[in-house]
Amino acid sequence: MNPRPSNTDSDNALEGSGAGTNYLNPAGAGLKLIVVLVVVIIIAGGFVVMTARHRLDTSNNLIRPAGLPPTISTQLASVMALSPILRTAAPGIRLTDQRDRPVSLASFVGRAVVLVFMDPHCVDICPIVSQELIDANRDLETSSSHVVFIAVNVNKYQTSVAAVDTFSREHQLNSIKSWHFLTGAPHSLQSIWAAYGVTVLSPSPKDDVIHSSYIFFIDAQGRERYLANPTDLHTSSGRAYLPSSSLTQWGLGIALVVKSLLR
Repeated sequence: MNPRPSNTDSDNALEGSGAGTNYLNPAGAGLKLIVVLVVVIIIAGGFVVMTARHRLDTSNNLIRPAGLPPTISTQLASVMALSPILRTAAPGIRLTDQRDRPVSLASFVGRAVVLVFMDPHCVDICPIVSQELIDANRDLETSSSHVVFIAVNVNKYQTSVAAVDTFSREHQLNSIKSWHFLTGAPHSLQSIWAAYGVTVLSPSPKDDVIHSSYIFFIDAQGRERYLANPTDLHTSSGRAYLPSSSLTQWGLGIALVVKSLLR
């Protein structure tokens, strides 16, 4: 699904006028064209909004991708933008977690892995995804011991262990026993972003980090199986949020996908 880069030194972190004749009035034609274009844009915009609302709020007439777990409803799959991935080995990861311990993705073979990408200074979607992971861990109940939750740092300016540890504590992610927020040298992080097809834009330390928000579901054999795309809403003041009902849906959806990997 995502192109894999060729091996480089940075891969150590790795395991889109005449009378009587009618002449066209250029000014009038141009005005008509502009009006038509505006109408088309308005209609297209309305279609996008209607489509987004339809995706979020209904379960009728939705297209279900083939290969999804039967326990995931079509409506929930649409909310999560859930899609299957070819069963290829997940790119390796070797980094350091929030406890300053070395962590290798390969060491978790035998357990399912939920992999996300986060900015430890994020105040937008990352805290929302954090709550969804906490809810999913709760919904897994006794199955949680067979699951690992991993985040990879996407902020090349904030790569310290202290940064990922602070975020983990502030958002109660350490309540997940198998939580690992991984960080490392910028070149190591960048090679992992590229391997997983994650786009990261961070022009300067003062700018917000804009990055792909994906959830990868990796099975006990270390293979990528499903991909989800978390989203959020914003208040008029720009604050990111999701209604509690949507958070509940996401937590349950993540748990259901993971449980399907454990069967």
